Amino acid sequence: MTLREHIQEAISKKVAIGHFNISTLDGVWAVADAAKELKVPVIIGVSEGERDYVGVNEIAAVVKSIREQRKQPIFLNADHTYSFERVKEAIDAGFDSVIFDGAQLSFEDNVAAAKKCVAYARASGRDVLVEGELGFIGTSSKLLDAIPAGAIVGAENMTKPEVALSFIQETGVDMLAPAVGNIHGLIRGGEPALNIGRVQEISTVTKVPLVLHGASGNTADDIRGCIKGGVAIVHVNTELRVAYRGGLVKALSENPDEVAPYKYLRPAKMAMRKVVEEKLRIVNGL
Repeated sequence: MTLREHIQEAISKKVAIGHFNISTLDGVWAVADAAKELKVPVIIGVSEGERDYVGVNEIAAVVKSIREQRKQPIFLNADHTYSFERVKEAIDAGFDSVIFDGAQLSFEDNVAAAKKCVAYARASGRDVLVEGELGFIGTSSKLLDAIPAGAIVGAENMTKPEVALSFIQETGVDMLAPAVGNIHGLIRGGEPALNIGRVQEISTVTKVPLVLHGASGNTADDIRGCIKGGVAIVHVNTELRVAYRGGLVKALSENPDEVAPYKYLRPAKMAMRKVVEEKLRIVNGL
């Protein structure tokens, strides 16, 4: 099955596909092994910065290898891409999906750039999904003391259904990431509640799969509510980064003389895997 087919199946089952960002090979295996254990499809995401670190063509080759050798439904997404050139680069490398993030652009500029990305994806000869984004929810996947300046949290400022529909009609994107109270990063003291009603309104009007970004820190009930409302993919990043760092610090402090990376990195990888499993259970109703 293609990624598009898995998304449609998830929608029919009222579940979602987990999307997890990685920066290292440890992250790839943490995600792949957790999904294989639970027998569910999964998406590995790499932002522009993460792609620059692991290599665009290299991560595409790794994910393709795992998918083919293990017959596992694991897919690769070019997360938060801010230019047509970087979208083109990911499509040419063999990514299964791409996100053009024009959330901080004017509506007109966002539409123009997203439309160009869609045209290139369609001409690629592969079924590459293109996701658009409406509404700024921050850019940093890290621990935050407060909601980022300019991030959309008030209901009056969230992505409006009629604007979302216009965006879909003008660009032809396959999926949409709206601003519905979600924030990138992990806010100390707790995340704001997600506007599940707004998710449902946008889904009803646009009739395209919705993507929930910034799900680190959101409650399981909020995430499940968004899935029932029309979210088909759920993104998690910051919680994985926190788990990886915590596992690594613990391993090094407990074994200060250990110099073999595969020994002190394993606990960090397993800490990530635990988070992935927990999130996959939530989004798949397990």
